[in-house]
Amino acid sequence: MAAAVSAQTPVDLLRSKCQGCHNAKNRTSGLSLESRDAVQAGGNRGPGRLLDALRHTGDLKMPPGGKLSPAEIAAVEQWLKDGMPGLPARAAGPTSSHWAFNTPKRPDPPAARDSRWPRNSVDRFILARLDKEGLTPAREASRTTLLRRVSLDLTGLPPSPAEIDAYLADTADGAYERAVERLLQSPHYGERWGRHWLDQARYADSDGGSRDEPRQIWKYREWVIRAMNNDMPFDRFVTEQIAGDLLPKATPDQIIATGFQRNSLLQIEAGTDREQYRVEAVSDRVDTFGTVFLGLSAGCARCHDHKFDPLTQREYYQLFAFFNNVDEYGPALPPFSETNDLEVTHRPLQATGKPEDVAKYHALREQILALYKERFQYKEQFKPKTEDAGLKVRNETIAALKKQLPKVELAMVMRDLAEPRESYIHLGGDFLRRGLRVYPALPASFHPGPAAKTRLDLARWVVDPANPLLARVTVNRIWSHYFGRGLVETENDFGTQGSRPTHQELLDWLATELVARGWSQKAIHRVIVTSATYRQDSAARPDADAKDPRNLLLARQQRLRLDAEIVRDTALASSGLLVAKVGGPSVFPPQPDHAMDASQVKKNWKASTGPDRFRRGMYTHFWRITPHPALVVFDQPNAMTTCTRRARTTTPLQALTLLNDSAFHEIAQSLASRILREGPDSVDGRMGFAFRLCTSRDPSAAERDRLVRLYQLEVDDFRTHPEEAAKIAGAQAGPDLAAWTSVARVLMNTDEFITRE
Repeated sequence: MAAAVSAQTPVDLLRSKCQGCHNAKNRTSGLSLESRDAVQAGGNRGPGRLLDALRHTGDLKMPPGGKLSPAEIAAVEQWLKDGMPGLPARAAGPTSSHWAFNTPKRPDPPAARDSRWPRNSVDRFILARLDKEGLTPAREASRTTLLRRVSLDLTGLPPSPAEIDAYLADTADGAYERAVERLLQSPHYGERWGRHWLDQARYADSDGGSRDEPRQIWKYREWVIRAMNNDMPFDRFVTEQIAGDLLPKATPDQIIATGFQRNSLLQIEAGTDREQYRVEAVSDRVDTFGTVFLGLSAGCARCHDHKFDPLTQREYYQLFAFFNNVDEYGPALPPFSETNDLEVTHRPLQATGKPEDVAKYHALREQILALYKERFQYKEQFKPKTEDAGLKVRNETIAALKKQLPKVELAMVMRDLAEPRESYIHLGGDFLRRGLRVYPALPASFHPGPAAKTRLDLARWVVDPANPLLARVTVNRIWSHYFGRGLVETENDFGTQGSRPTHQELLDWLATELVARGWSQKAIHRVIVTSATYRQDSAARPDADAKDPRNLLLARQQRLRLDAEIVRDTALASSGLLVAKVGGPSVFPPQPDHAMDASQVKKNWKASTGPDRFRRGMYTHFWRITPHPALVVFDQPNAMTTCTRRARTTTPLQALTLLNDSAFHEIAQSLASRILREGPDSVDGRMGFAFRLCTSRDPSAAERDRLVRLYQLEVDDFRTHPEEAAKIAGAQAGPDLAAWTSVARVLMNTDEFITRE
């Protein structure tokens, strides 16, 4: 043994016994032994633990294959005292050959073999790849199909009959481009693309957790819609959501934007460990930050160094430190039940409205909160068995102050503590096992940035054009909504385990185009929807499907089932019921009885009346634990974590919902009334009108004949059984209205009705 030891220097010994797990690439427990500065920095438990681990004197016992001999340990100890000769002072800087971690360079669009097909640069990239595979593009879709497609894609609403007529009557060059511009300027554009963003923001109107209490957050949704409609530059859009509260002279809107960070789940049930759930909320923000802005699975580094991408556990908790100073619960309060009736008082809120009203509200509210606290402390101290004088005075004062509260709107926001919390690595991801203390710092393996201490520094690092990921990730997600999948199919993972892009040069061209256009999202939408690639017909092509069965090369368009909210919106628009108001609080459309029974705390769903009953689906109040069934059945995400791509399933429940759900039945009755009210006098004419309302096109002769036959069978049956007509269309309905209601139910249950061609 002695001879063996003398033949190995301490560097050789550590290399053979330790560096397989503790190297610059694989920093197990955050420790690398490849440079002097790395050894001095130590691992996730802190510096100076190497000898303890080798001696087996603490909880660490290394190496795992067996303890070194006393002579070997003594040699390492002396080597440390001598300054670690034989090791470089610093390890070589991180390098990566992975395509996504290098800043995109703007490529030149390929020369087109056929100059007649491309309409812009997008098409030249697509055509070059199709040529390489011996494929040709599909023909252009019909004008009515194109108008319905782009209307649904840009606004989430089908074109009205008047809009279809105006478009078909415009035969001059540029008619389609003019329609695109009208849609981009529509206030409903912000609703459509704001809904996509809210999926990533994990937006919901409740806390989640066992109680699933309501939360005041709809002002953030309104901010997103307004920002989209105003085409807020995406770099500013991102900055305000990460750190709007830290901007110089931050406006109320910029503070409301930080609601993006407040969409984390919150558990407030009595007996829970608030620190545990606070840590979970902070981790959720880190994970969301990584997924949404970097397209990386940052959460994989919470318990250990990322196994595939260059993100260490230490770097994860350095990101954690940026978000760890947030005031989660507001001022110290009595248990939640004590203040439950005061506008959700257990978290920081931003009041909006007239300045004088806002000022009068934080003043009165603070007095009320103080009285609640006094009341709680009085009860704890004296434990009165009845409502004695002390409690009665406080109750009466609280009631009087509440009557003086002006009407203001509240929104959950970010607010940092005056004294920052200390942040530590959580060993094994356990918040109770503190490792090395860490401070806010940027990940080292992407693009360099200045020293960063605040969320605002972090936001500026993210939106720096040198960041290789943000622009790529963003345009890829935009592309995915138009073609069913991104150019990188794993839109939430641009790391080494993600999919390779099908058209990397096109992706980089779009990413650099976004930056060159001043981070204008509308500019990217305009480029994509005016391309020949987007305008292709979506019909299946046996020739192309044989070579490219998943249509990755885009030799045709994709047919896409509408999103959950858009299914409802399309039904409301076709029936004439849709209320086009933009923004405002959440609403409560009808839903089946007992849909709320799964909640631990019984909640009453009182269906809205008047205009609120027929608002767009994105305004439906979303309880995380008991969401609206019609949204769930069409795959609306659960808002528990960020969602960057919705699933599209096909189940019998979807057809049953469209046929039998009370809300959709009510819409079908309205559609029938509209057919009779606005359609021509003949059955054939009315059928054509109804079909056009639901599909934006005229029916074929066979389609019309089949539907007319259905109508005739139904009207004959209802004449014989008037009681059935009353069940279908209401007590005062005759056989004609009932028959048209049946036709409306069929039209709203066709594949074409819920599909974007």
